[in-house]
Amino acid sequence: MWSVVSETEVTTAPRPLLLPDGRPAAGAWSLDPAMKHLNHGSFGAVPLVAQERQNALRAEMDRSPVVWFPALPQRVAATRAELAGFLGVAPDELALVPNASAGASTVYAGLPRRRGGEILVTDHGYGAVTMGAERLARRWGGTVRTARVPLDADEEQAYQAVVGEMSAATDLVVVDHITSSTARRLPVARIGAEAHRRAVPLLVDGAHAPGLIDAPLEGITCDFWVGNLHKWCCAPRGTATLVARGPLRELLHPLIDSWGADDPYPERFDQQGTVDATGYLAAPAALGFIERTWGWQTVRRYMDELADYGAQITGAAFAELTDAAGPVDVGMPVPGMRLVRLPEGLAANRVEADALRDRVARELGVEVAFTSFGGAGYLRLSAHVYNTAADYEHFAEACVPALGEWARER
Repeated sequence: MWSVVSETEVTTAPRPLLLPDGRPAAGAWSLDPAMKHLNHGSFGAVPLVAQERQNALRAEMDRSPVVWFPALPQRVAATRAELAGFLGVAPDELALVPNASAGASTVYAGLPRRRGGEILVTDHGYGAVTMGAERLARRWGGTVRTARVPLDADEEQAYQAVVGEMSAATDLVVVDHITSSTARRLPVARIGAEAHRRAVPLLVDGAHAPGLIDAPLEGITCDFWVGNLHKWCCAPRGTATLVARGPLRELLHPLIDSWGADDPYPERFDQQGTVDATGYLAAPAALGFIERTWGWQTVRRYMDELADYGAQITGAAFAELTDAAGPVDVGMPVPGMRLVRLPEGLAANRVEADALRDRVARELGVEVAFTSFGGAGYLRLSAHVYNTAADYEHFAEACVPALGEWARER
């Protein structure tokens, strides 16, 4: 077993989590055993119990669709209340949407221009959400202003970088709760308090927060918050939440008009024609499975310890190739995710990062995320319960040398 030694600590591999019958945790998933799955943070992975629940719901839907669809809004509302309890918010604040980007698009579609038509984003923002902000700015005849937050910025520095770009023309602020490409937090509670003081609406992109953070909205003042359940919560894909508070929420409508259009928020989101809502209804099965089997507190601690271990051994392996590579200080780290600097020449932009991801999966049999920020490439590690230390040891021993060789070829 690996042991990573630094000047301040010794990190050993956490003991793998097991199922009640003694099998490895991965036995509860249908992931291909021929692949190493080290990228839970992108698309998640659905446990068998939730797959089976969704399949049973789909069979019920297909047996009697004329019974299913008229009764669906009531079932969605009941599920919505259950998911609101998990997130620690009121049921009348939460609507269900296909993904976090769809929630952001819903906000963009509903908000009017009020002042100068300026939208403030950060350079850590998720690409699709930022592109949606740019489209809204064009529709408003306004502009997008980008706050530059250094990768290693602490809470105060990140806060000042964002609020320093607010102005009398700012109509909307969009910030990440946890950044996708750089695996760090932003001080959304402090930003939200200042935005509220200035009467500027705030949209928090919390795509990675559900499951990774307990009660993620606690202490946060914001008008809108979106979060995916298909990531760390392991719900079926196409399952996400939109939390809206205050008077502006009445401006929000589903992107598809349906028979619930005249209902108040969030009930108007419960009826979306013939949309397959079985992912929504099966989400509690995934949450309940993790809680009953290990407990969320244990799972979060394991994911964090494993991600830390993985970052240290892969970072050490990269550092042997070049002094420019290794673990990265992201200023405000998050549980379960870590960033490791790649050798120069790899993943310098999003297109190159995606191409590297595909090549590693194809040639090395490992699913992993590569990102870029400020012209530099990074390995983004994101661990879940089905991962073990051996997965990261394999990557350090078998994949890091190959990546070093590919970097030298460029």
